[in-house]
Amino acid sequence: MTETTAAEHDQDTVALSERGPASKDLVVRFGFWLFLLSDIVIFAALFAAYSVLSQSTAGGPSGAALFSRTHTFIETTCLLLSSFTCGLMTVGVEIRSRMMIYLSGMGTFVLGTAFVVLEVMEFMDIVAKGAGRTHSAFLSAFFTLVSTHGLHVTAGLLWLVVMMAQVATLGLRPMVIRRLFCFSLFWHALDIVWVGVFIIVYLGAR
Repeated sequence: MTETTAAEHDQDTVALSERGPASKDLVVRFGFWLFLLSDIVIFAALFAAYSVLSQSTAGGPSGAALFSRTHTFIETTCLLLSSFTCGLMTVGVEIRSRMMIYLSGMGTFVLGTAFVVLEVMEFMDIVAKGAGRTHSAFLSAFFTLVSTHGLHVTAGLLWLVVMMAQVATLGLRPMVIRRLFCFSLFWHALDIVWVGVFIIVYLGAR
């Protein structure tokens, strides 16, 4: 039996109340999962509000009249591709390849930025049609839900820039690897939320 296996065996036989404190890595990952779950709760509330108010147009235009599914499909493609490049960045961390981390991180940033720009263009087009967020309850719910997601993506892009700077200056220390892992979870969670937005808000518009 190896030393690692023996240590794990000893740890398993000790009562939970008598074990030492959890490792920093475990605490960070658990804490970040709690953060993601709290974020999911916020989006769930926004989805619920939109579902209730989606038909409250106050005589104004509905989603079907305002949304361009082609435009939204391009947005969605950019974000889903950014999830793929983010996955490649995680692989780069696993094999300790800085070049792969930089290239995939750059791809994630470019695609994420394209998504945000396209979303802002969509908002400007909707407002130009005289359908601002205060025009109806439907539009208030729409702008709140979609812009909240967009702000999360923007925050993720800033976080990604900081992480690339840390990889360049600090290297692949355990602290940096943990933060890259947390970023990856955050980014993939945003992709999952956007799939819900695409299906419920855009494909479900009528």
